[in-house]
This record gives sequence, C-alpha cells and structure tokens, in this order.
Amino acid sequence: MQEKSKVITEFRTHETDTGSPDVQIALLTERINNLTEHLQTNQKDLSSRRGLMILVGKRRRLLDYLKRKDEARYQGVTKKLKLRK
Repeated sequence: MQEKSKVITEFRTHETDTGSPDVQIALLTERINNLTEHLQTNQKDLSSRRGLMILVGKRRRLLDYLKRKDEARYQGVTKKLKLRK
C-alpha cells in the first residue's frame, strides 16, 4: 500500500490526482514488475502469466492514448519509468 501511494505522489499532475493516465501507467508498471519477478521463480503459473499479458495490454493502450493526447507527458512518463520506445 505504501508503494502505491508513493507512486501516486510521484506521478500525479495535481494534488488530488489518482486516475490520470500518468498515474495509471506508473501503477500498472509497478504491478507488471512484481508479476515478472513472480514468474521468474514460478514458470508454470499460467494464470499469472495471463494476468501479466492483460496488464501489459492495458498499459500499452494507455501509453498510446497519452502519446496521442500529449506527446511531452508521454516522453516524460516513459523516461521516468525507463520504458522502451
């Protein structure tokens, strides 16, 4: 829970922001990283792998949306999160 609030405070655009694309992308990236670590040790956990693919797709759609709407914010988020592209 503390990691989540830390990520929200780092990526929010204003004081009460919890749902902007920037915050959503950062939270999804955090969950994706945790699931990736889990799957390193549990290769046969196909349910978690499916969940990971769903999260990656959501993040990709949000990144595409952010790139369409505001290129500068997109560049900032991808640079902060060290995402490719």
